[in-house]
Amino acid sequence: MGKVTGFLEIDRQVHKYQPASDRIRHFREFTLPMSDKEVEKQAARCMDCGIPYCHGPTGCPVHNQIPDWNDLVYNGDWDNAIRNLHSTNNFPEFTGRICPAPCEEACTLNLEDIPVAIKT
Repeated sequence: MGKVTGFLEIDRQVHKYQPASDRIRHFREFTLPMSDKEVEKQAARCMDCGIPYCHGPTGCPVHNQIPDWNDLVYNGDWDNAIRNLHSTNNFPEFTGRICPAPCEEACTLNLEDIPVAIKT
């Protein structure tokens, strides 16, 4: 899943936010999206951990297949990545907005290092 040594080579990066002084003037999105290349790079941090707790009972409550999804994103296969996401979650656009990302806390990498950034 992802790049086998990605978690050793790539630091976690999450999306940035608009300054509060700008976002108080509108009701639009206030997160600044990462480029596709940066998201693919972050997906490379997903390691082949053997037992992926991120989509088990302690991870994603809708059981998204996160390691498979990250692998598809890492390889730039965005069409199959969204198909994979829709196979377990009919409304990722809605659930992704309110999700507290328990998958990141359940990430095996979180035991020794900073977990994979999944919500980005």
